[in-house]
Amino acid sequence: MASMDEQILKAAKEIVVKFIETGRLSPTAFPEVFQSIYQTVAATVAAASPPEAEASEKTEPPTGKKR
Repeated sequence: MASMDEQILKAAKEIVVKFIETGRLSPTAFPEVFQSIYQTVAATVAAASPPEAEASEKTEPPTGKKR
């Protein structure tokens, strides 16, 4: 799960950097805006991710038995 957290952090960082580069965000507003963007990205990822139980059922390796 750490990988997912890292990806969320990187996505939020890239969004904030683009906003600063385009002049839509002042570096002084960074703390508030970054937190908001991070939470939005995390919520979006959580809503799009399948629940853990369903994900493990779908990704179980084959048992090797032939029917």
